[in-house]
Amino acid sequence: MKLLSAKPSPFARKVRVALIEKGMPFESIIDAPWNADSKASSMNPLGKVPALEIGKGEVLYDSKVIIEYLETLDRDPELLPKDPLAREAHKKIEALADGVCDAIVLTVIETAREPALQSADWIARQHGKATAGIAETARLLGSRDWFVRDAFGIADVAVGCMLAYVSLRAPHIEWRKRYSNLGTFSARMESRPSFRDTVPEPQQIDTIH
Repeated sequence: MKLLSAKPSPFARKVRVALIEKGMPFESIIDAPWNADSKASSMNPLGKVPALEIGKGEVLYDSKVIIEYLETLDRDPELLPKDPLAREAHKKIEALADGVCDAIVLTVIETAREPALQSADWIARQHGKATAGIAETARLLGSRDWFVRDAFGIADVAVGCMLAYVSLRAPHIEWRKRYSNLGTFSARMESRPSFRDTVPEPQQIDTIH
């Protein structure tokens, strides 16, 4: 399998973590999908990462779709439980974490525009979405170790990736100071080999006109 990803992408990191957790070998191809020379459109018509080539000419895209596929391969650990209520609880939290990341991505792209074209109102709106989403994940976690039924799953992977991405791209959102439970949770996640091997790094984004 070949995985097209970007170094800072929390969505691509989710898939990388899942593959590593399941012990599935893959070739990692690093791309910068916002730049003019991006390879992303050759694997995904939307020009986005992650994209996973699972066979000759067969490519899956969107992290949720890829995770769903990986779960059909019956490789432990199970990230999406078969029980419908637990499964939907995981997917709800994954959607929340992904939404926070989407908001941060939009602020990153907006600030990559020429200063005269940037919208302070747009940035503030996305910032509000991100902070509200983080607060909700803190509430949902409470004093537990894991988000759903005290078992590791995709909700934990998604929130772990979200928190690291926020720290990378929006350090002014000082979530560790406000939510000690998320700080403890993040430290536990980042100590896992799958997270240590996929630490997000910034990539240069071309100025958007």
